[in-house]
Amino acid sequence: MPTCPVCKAPLRTIRQREGIYFLCDQCGGRAATVPHIRRVCGDRFATQILRRINQATGVAVRNCPFCQRPMKQFEITDPPLTLDACKPCTLVWFDPSEFEAIPEGVVETVDELDLRGRQALAEYQVKQIAEQALAQDPTPDENWKWLPAFLGLPVELDATTLKCRPWATWALGALIVLVSVAGFFHLDEAVHRFGLIPAQPWRYGGFTWISSFFLHGGLWHLLGNLYFLLLVGDNVEDYLGRWRYILLVVLATVGGDALHTMVAAHSTEPSIGASGGISGLLAFYALEFPRARLGFLLRYFWQFSWIQMPAWVAFGLWILLQIFGVYTQLAGFSHVSALAHLGGVGVGMVFWLIWGRKARKE
Repeated sequence: MPTCPVCKAPLRTIRQREGIYFLCDQCGGRAATVPHIRRVCGDRFATQILRRINQATGVAVRNCPFCQRPMKQFEITDPPLTLDACKPCTLVWFDPSEFEAIPEGVVETVDELDLRGRQALAEYQVKQIAEQALAQDPTPDENWKWLPAFLGLPVELDATTLKCRPWATWALGALIVLVSVAGFFHLDEAVHRFGLIPAQPWRYGGFTWISSFFLHGGLWHLLGNLYFLLLVGDNVEDYLGRWRYILLVVLATVGGDALHTMVAAHSTEPSIGASGGISGLLAFYALEFPRARLGFLLRYFWQFSWIQMPAWVAFGLWILLQIFGVYTQLAGFSHVSALAHLGGVGVGMVFWLIWGRKARKE
């Protein structure tokens, strides 16, 4: 349910002839979409609002009522107002009496069928304009995304609005951090005792298949896996539900460890890390959200530029890197188990073929 960015009270949905807006009964503020503004105030004013949203650079202290991301702040001159807006949601927040101050457009006398057709056309046009603006500007809205991008990691440029909070993803990430940090104090002993050794796969009754998932070889190993878990885990959990999400992580982890154990059956080198299970999440995310836009920061000395690509393209390039990684792993040049990654990917693809369709029907 959307909440007021000022007083955090639930917003009430108001339905009118001109469309829908969302009202806060406590403070009197309202959230209105650009299509609703267009129907109330006319094309010229709505186009001005949309242009100012796309050009806005200032970050507001308030979060979007729907996606909870920081809104952009911009000004209009007629009437003179300072407004907050969410660019991905094409939503504008009006404080009390601000919406009443904006001019009303010319209302034509049309029948209901013609009105619905005009509304649908206006919404489609606004959506097209917003998508074109996003496609032309790959710079992320949140400033914190510059840090992972600077380290070579992808960032989501148009994160989808979640229906529920990803508690399972957050809890899993917290547990990974707690176990890994505890293991850092006696890392060699923890790795050799609780890591998965292919030559001894059933130590402690097979417990190392689980314990190895939560151990990491260093801080960067931990942060890298944790970042990708949070990047795609919330969307996959929101789509599948918590229990299916947990099942996917478990099966992908076991599948990745199984492939690594079968190919390197005589190895006594312990294997640790959550990347096998996270690879299953990456595969499901790329297949279910193939058009999700990912941004990458290119650096050339002190020059920076952003590029974007759909999730399925980034996933395909990553698969090619893993295939090359298998070669270096089998040749003894790398200690990273690309086999575990591909095993997790295989499970994620099968899981998407089975459960993805069921979730879509539901």
